[in-house]
Amino acid sequence: MITQAALNKEIDLIIANAIREDVGPGDYSSLACIPKDASGKAKLLVKEAGIIAGVSFACNVFAYVDPDLEIEILIEDGTQVEIGDIVFYVTGNSQSILKAERLVLNAMQRMSAIATKTNKYASLLEGTKTKILDTRKTTPGFRALEKIAVKIGGGENHRFALYDMVMLKDNHIDFAGGITQAITKTQNFILENKLDLKIIVEARDIEEVKEILNAGGVYRILLDNFNYEDTREAVKIIGDQCLTESSGGINEETLVEYAKCGVDFISSGALTHSVYNMDLSLKAV
Repeated sequence: MITQAALNKEIDLIIANAIREDVGPGDYSSLACIPKDASGKAKLLVKEAGIIAGVSFACNVFAYVDPDLEIEILIEDGTQVEIGDIVFYVTGNSQSILKAERLVLNAMQRMSAIATKTNKYASLLEGTKTKILDTRKTTPGFRALEKIAVKIGGGENHRFALYDMVMLKDNHIDFAGGITQAITKTQNFILENKLDLKIIVEARDIEEVKEILNAGGVYRILLDNFNYEDTREAVKIIGDQCLTESSGGINEETLVEYAKCGVDFISSGALTHSVYNMDLSLKAV
């Protein structure tokens, strides 16, 4: 995962770009009918049960739009909420509240949906050593918030992007001429460029697992689309030589069985690419 400083920069970019996109030269609806010095108060209302996420981000949005807006937080990120709960109140300039409204809702609705789904997966894995991971299958321009939501829901982050970890998948391996060649070239590249990067290599069968181990220097082996029997065998072969990760269409029905195979991690793109926004609204008080 990237550093906190880099993550904060991503969040700043998301806010600036989203406000640019949504507000443009001005919120003419508010400018037309609400006095510029009018004050108001609004509440973030929960309309669907789940895990709330994005409260901290909402505070950043309000501060960016208008530093004078005051937020009273009643429910923190990561809390189970029910219909009718009020997450926070925001008080201050009415035009500013309305200018920030859509970004706050868009972000919190999606982040809460992701946190809720992640929490369900993490709960299923309780009692095993296996951790649930996200992937790069995220909404373009919104990745930082989706990764944050996974953490809020009790999951772990995989690499953030292409630059903070090396992941040699089937296409890399095939283009490089094979597993050993791909790993060797990667290790030389990291050394020559003085990079501090971990290497994950995808295996498609047991023989590829053995070849990866023989090449050495790998942080984690990704067991892609392995069945339960082959996963158990791979975990036994790998032992403590490196970490293990299962991936490939794993869902709520198969999650626990893969965890029972002894893998360290299970990655799921569904945490971020297959969620429906949680129903929230920002209502004037």
